[in-house]
Amino acid sequence: MTDASPRLTSLAHGGGCGCKLAPSVLRELLADQPIAQAFPQLLVGTETADDAAVWQVDDNTCVIATTDFFMPMVDDPRDFGRIAATNAISDVYAMGGRPIMALAILGMPIDKMDPADIREILAGGREICAEAGIPVAGGHSIDAPEPIYGLAVIGLCHPSELRRNAEARPGDRLILTKGIGVGIYSAAIKKGLLSEAGLAEMVATTTLLNKVGPDLAKLPEVHAITDVTGFGILGHGLELARGAGLRVTLNLADLPLLTQASALAESGLLTGASTRNWMAYGEEVALPEGLPLWQRNLLTDPQTSGGLLVAVAPEAADRVLALIRAAGYPLAAIIGEVGAGTPGITVV
Repeated sequence: MTDASPRLTSLAHGGGCGCKLAPSVLRELLADQPIAQAFPQLLVGTETADDAAVWQVDDNTCVIATTDFFMPMVDDPRDFGRIAATNAISDVYAMGGRPIMALAILGMPIDKMDPADIREILAGGREICAEAGIPVAGGHSIDAPEPIYGLAVIGLCHPSELRRNAEARPGDRLILTKGIGVGIYSAAIKKGLLSEAGLAEMVATTTLLNKVGPDLAKLPEVHAITDVTGFGILGHGLELARGAGLRVTLNLADLPLLTQASALAESGLLTGASTRNWMAYGEEVALPEGLPLWQRNLLTDPQTSGGLLVAVAPEAADRVLALIRAAGYPLAAIIGEVGAGTPGITVV
């Protein structure tokens, strides 16, 4: 970004996955969409709010397709490109697949941005795709009023390794692979309140690829996987609970947090998406009596390029957690469990 360039975050009304439509709005918009049963090869469509669409080609191959894009949550163009690409590729990993190629999605206010900064955004996306071992094979661009970047990503998996968000079983333990607080950090960036160390921590977690996903999908003890993004840990945990028809219990004390997340949240920092999230699904969540608002805001905090939420058989939970940490996710933790009951979430 040149000295004359405006801050990327100043060009957008929101940033990262905090720009997503509220969960209740999205459910209303998708209520009358065609369902997978009309197409036998479509194993995963829109019916369970899963991370990607899946089409079975033959007995050995499923094609996974997803798209994800958003506005900048950081001011460095290359970092914006890296974060957006990491976030988009995560949907394939969350289904148990391995990405094979990507297409770029680009919308830029050409009259407000230096072309060199736009090239940096694209370079950041290519950098992450190279780390994932895939090409950016094409894409589409438009002149837009706000900067938008992301990817459409195609991946493959064996049908036996496909993991949905709706197949958790009673007794499963829940593992989260990354810390929570990205939305609060992005709100601090907007107000100029995030330290250099905090910014480095946020960029590091949001550019950490969820490559461990397909390795987890090979384990029969791993029953369900989803990634935690714009709806927060409560929202994506709720999608898992609804899909399985079960009750999720989350242990507040066990949730991994970014190092400054609690202090920033307690000071009053939050995104508008956090409030929208709670309004959309709060009736399905039971919180501890007297829980401070700032702690609730951590639970609804929209994550960008967040961690994987993994439902694993209880006897294998410690072993799977050790595998995840050894793969490069030091904040991974067992955060709760799945049990019988009215679909929803209880926080203890």
